[in-house]
Formats: sequence, structure tokens, C-alpha cells
Amino acid sequence: MTQSAHNNPVRVDKWLWAARFFKTRSMAAKAVKGGKVHVNGNRAKASTGVKIDDRLEITKGETAFEVDVRALSEQRGPAAQAVQLYEETPASREHREAQAGERRAARMTMPRPSLRPDKKQRRELRRFKQGE
Repeated sequence: MTQSAHNNPVRVDKWLWAARFFKTRSMAAKAVKGGKVHVNGNRAKASTGVKIDDRLEITKGETAFEVDVRALSEQRGPAAQAVQLYEETPASREHREAQAGERRAARMTMPRPSLRPDKKQRRELRRFKQGE
């Protein structure tokens, strides 16, 4: 982990990649460009500098994170080091866990077939979906 002793800003897309919010740096840059990342309440650009104690709001799919930057890094390291780069706010953690619980509950109520459809049933499904 390359920590900045002088609190030199790190590009937000590099930091998001190093903190393992996104699998690749290009995915992080695309999320920033799409308005999914805010630094201290302002929409960020990929080149926006992140400093220690900045607050980031990250939207990734249906999940929203609100984190405070605790350390800086431009290199991606092990997950154990990545977790030390930020601290998620308690409100964000509670909201994210509540959303996950709602998704689990919704998934439990959806009907699931007990068996896979056989060949005849697959043909019938295909005809039904194609409007024949």
C-alpha cells in the first residue's frame, strides 16, 4: 500500500480501484464519468483528487456506499489492506444491510419451479414467449 505522507491527492478512479470498489480501473472511471461517485457532495471527475478525511458517496448497481477516506493508495493490494483505506459510515452500513434483507425477502417470495421443463414444455414456453 503506497500511503501518501504529505496527503497528496490521489485520482478518485485509482483510489476506488485500489480500495476494491471496482474490479478494474476502467470500470471505476466509467462509474465516475456516469455520475455514480460524489466527493464531499460534489459530482466527481475521474481526475478529481481524493484526500484523507474526504467523504465519498459511491453508487454501485442497487447498492450505495458512503465512506470516509482513511488512507491513500494508487496500487491495488490485498483485500485486507483495501479495507483499511476507508471507513463506511454507520448510516450507510445500516441502509445497505436493510436493502440486502429486503432483496433476500423478495427472493424468498418468488415462485421457483421444482423441476426443469422437459422438451415439450420448453417448446410450449418458446411458443408462448414468441406469441405463436
